[in-house]
Amino acid sequence: MLDRAFATTAPQVLHLIGITPVLGRAASTHALHLARERETTVCPDVNHRSRLWTADQASAVLRDWIPYVDILISSADELSLCLPPGSPADITAQAGQLPAAGVTEIVVKLGPDGATSYTHPQPHPANQRPCHPHHAIDGSLHQPAVPVQAVDPVGAGDAFVAGYLSALLDGEGVVGRLERGVTTGAFAVTFPGAWEGAPRRAELHLLGAPPGTVVRWPTPFSPHVLPPFSPSRANLWPCLVTNTAAVPAARPSS
Repeated sequence: MLDRAFATTAPQVLHLIGITPVLGRAASTHALHLARERETTVCPDVNHRSRLWTADQASAVLRDWIPYVDILISSADELSLCLPPGSPADITAQAGQLPAAGVTEIVVKLGPDGATSYTHPQPHPANQRPCHPHHAIDGSLHQPAVPVQAVDPVGAGDAFVAGYLSALLDGEGVVGRLERGVTTGAFAVTFPGAWEGAPRRAELHLLGAPPGTVVRWPTPFSPHVLPPFSPSRANLWPCLVTNTAAVPAARPSS
């Protein structure tokens, strides 16, 4: 199946997670080789699950992956799994070791603190700061989280990655990818469940709408609200939402 997928039009991005090699290590390795042959961007998410395998087992596999990786996504407490034993504990120092292995970007998920991307430092003229307010001269770019009232954090990391990859496929730069990632992550935590809070593309801008904005949600599967309110039931029909109330609209007649 993998060979067939790569035989026609090669995928733009190969996305693996830390669970993938537990289910099929040979298949994961084969996918990495195919991606290298077809110049497909490889972007894994560490996503370590200690109930499936130990940190040492995961680290051995992830370190083997690194030479194939273009963009690495990890939570702050997982990044060390991609590095040799004895590596520094500081996140910035850890991220600084990976470009030497060929990783062009390291994205660290920071939960309620947003996310930081580490890339090769870009030259700037003397006495000129980077144009983005959270872009450091050392190549790091921090994107704060979108402030929302969190209901359930389950699925936030996956939602971040989904937003990040969709922006990557849209041709966005690091800034746009991080912004979309923290936006989709914010949507995820405003609703119970791992996927129920996922926004549609047309809804991405709504968390940045000013207070008092009224929105009519088109389906029962888009029950997000502007902060600081969040519905607590999955069976809401389309509703009128303001920053002070969520009023269910009339259910259509069948």
